[in-house]
Amino acid sequence: TPSPTPILTVRGTPPPVSAQAAYLLDADTGHVLADVQGERRLPMASTTKVMTALITIQTADLNQIVTIKQDAITQVQQYNGSSANLVVGDQIRLEDLLYGLMLPSGDDAAIAIADAVGGTTSNFVRTMNLFAGRLHLTQTHYINPDGLTYLTPQGRPDPNQYSSASDLAHLTRFAMANPFFAQLVELQHYVLPASAVHHAYTWDSINTLLSTYPGAIGVKTGYTVEAGYCLVFAATNGQHHLIGVLLHEPDAAQRFADARALLNWGFALPLLPPAS
Repeated sequence: TPSPTPILTVRGTPPPVSAQAAYLLDADTGHVLADVQGERRLPMASTTKVMTALITIQTADLNQIVTIKQDAITQVQQYNGSSANLVVGDQIRLEDLLYGLMLPSGDDAAIAIADAVGGTTSNFVRTMNLFAGRLHLTQTHYINPDGLTYLTPQGRPDPNQYSSASDLAHLTRFAMANPFFAQLVELQHYVLPASAVHHAYTWDSINTLLSTYPGAIGVKTGYTVEAGYCLVFAATNGQHHLIGVLLHEPDAAQRFADARALLNWGFALPLLPPAS
């Protein structure tokens, strides 16, 4: 019989991180390399958009023309969200809107996409939750397509928007198998020139890991007061692909520093035959 292929094998403990939850996955084998409160339900801010993008890519006609409506702009204004600076009345191809969703993390783009793909935002969110169920993401539930914090009538953060570091890692592993999704989350800069039906847009990724860590290939940042600073990240060193998640980091820079430390540790693990 052929000898089994050696795999990255955990030896010692992963580096300490400042996140409330951390997870590192060997994307090639599905083996978990690091798990710190990985199953804990936490708000996940704009990492929600991983699911929004994936559903759109898998189910919609990316050549569909989307007319930007006021509700997309209101979402940003009402909840102090991040913006792709969309303009009401602009007619933009759905594929282009995905860059506005993922690079500058446009909450306006999320609403415009949800309206176009789902008919209504609430219909789209229903699809998100159905998809989470199909993928067995048992620690995940969505109330919107962008991860912003909604308040209950009592003025408290709605607790029904949550995921876990484990669920986000496994969702991302599934999503990264889609070539367009993988290309989308690796891109750092996108220019949409003006046309007869829309303004010009320039979108830059706010995921600085892409420009500072050799081999980084994605994926998505997030921030709200309730969620803290979040990061879903992926990298390759040529031989191996790793996917990681950090939820509720204390500041923006720390999430990138912790991601680098986890990736360096993961890539340095020894290659050993799997335990029989």
